[in-house]
Amino acid sequence: MKLSVQEQAANWYKDELELEKDSSLRFFVRYGGVGGLKPGFSLGIRPEEPVEPVAEDTVKDVQFYIEQEDAWYFDHHDVTVYYNEDKQEPDFEYKDTTS
Repeated sequence: MKLSVQEQAANWYKDELELEKDSSLRFFVRYGGVGGLKPGFSLGIRPEEPVEPVAEDTVKDVQFYIEQEDAWYFDHHDVTVYYNEDKQEPDFEYKDTTS
């Protein structure tokens, strides 16, 4: 599993969450929501220091990461966080790595 955060998405998170240099932002699995990889679940975000990251990307001096306890959600998928111009916010793209 790989995590990639595009620069425009990173800028949005920095601005909206007022993240400072050397901050960390966790993507975590939550019950509910729409548009997730697995029905009934979606991704949430939380400024938090990593404990056991399994995937990470540092962009604009912010570490974006996924913890080991949430790896099951991605089950053979890479995730790219990009800025969706239509929605004016970040969105997620999942790529199956089994093929």
